[in-house]
Amino acid sequence: MRVHVSDLKEGDLLVSDTFNDYGLHVLSKGTQLQHREISLLLQHHIEYVDVDNDRATEAAATPEPSPERTLESIVSPNWLPSVRPDYEKAVKGFEDIYNQATNEGVLNNDAVMNAFKPLISNFEMERDVVSMLLLLNTTDDYTYQHSVQVGMLAYYLATWLEYSDEEALQIGKAGFLHDIGKSKVESAILNKPAKLTKEEFEEVKKHAQYGHDIITESIDEEPFLAVSALQHHERNDGSGYPHGLTGEEIHPVAKIIAVVDIYSAMISERVYQKKRDLLFVLKELYRLSFSELDPHIAQTFIKHMIPNFIGKKALLESGETGTIIMTHPTEFFCPLIQIGDRFIDLTVEREYEIKEIII
Repeated sequence: MRVHVSDLKEGDLLVSDTFNDYGLHVLSKGTQLQHREISLLLQHHIEYVDVDNDRATEAAATPEPSPERTLESIVSPNWLPSVRPDYEKAVKGFEDIYNQATNEGVLNNDAVMNAFKPLISNFEMERDVVSMLLLLNTTDDYTYQHSVQVGMLAYYLATWLEYSDEEALQIGKAGFLHDIGKSKVESAILNKPAKLTKEEFEEVKKHAQYGHDIITESIDEEPFLAVSALQHHERNDGSGYPHGLTGEEIHPVAKIIAVVDIYSAMISERVYQKKRDLLFVLKELYRLSFSELDPHIAQTFIKHMIPNFIGKKALLESGETGTIIMTHPTEFFCPLIQIGDRFIDLTVEREYEIKEIII
């Protein structure tokens, strides 16, 4: 029975091969749909699929999806009005939490969950993460927005790493609080438009320890929250801070937060930094995965972020502009691109290279 993608449930079974608008094969007949497969269909802008399920007759009686859950509301900027209030509420919630940490040196765990959990609940259907963060992002309140974004991305990455939903929520919470220690650093230093002095940078680095202390004082039943705040700037090769830990000495959750922290920081525009091109950021994460970042975690993040580029415009070094039709599961930065009637497979035609992704 034909069902709209927004009405799919985990466990539904595809009864026919599924192709996108360009004729490219996406999922095979007999595939049992889970969260990742449904997300893949969304990323390929596929609206309807044939499934074998107990809800087929019921779904057929009302084939049109409800207005708030149309495909467009899920994968295009048209969904912004529905998700922006939750995002802004989370940012405001974090601001209140941050101010409490500044003034009292403690957190209210209920306030943390009230700010963060509704956001994740609304974003559970994994939309176009790339566009979502860019379109919601503003140049205001960087510290607060960054914490919200890291919480969201840590949650997504945890699910991609096959943590349970409950574990992913806790990991997202750790990401949400990773920079709470900055509440004890002078705002003049945090927002300084010029390069920091050595002394100022040493003060900024203390936010990791400050965060650990604030969380330990406030939420003792979830110890990895404090450890993650302390270790999210540690690096696999020992080049991080505050203790220069290496490899297995670093908590796994801190390794997750390290990846998404770098991504969010690099795609954001700040007083001292212009945001970077999205592909450049993912290439930088890939480079770091061979030294500073955990390779499995970093490359899992890249693998799941790259398909968000499907349907987006790419400017090539040749000056030509095309549409990304399909991405490669291992050669992350060599998608299939359509320019007019021509298809260019960057895994084969190596002379072509993407200069910029156009959002």
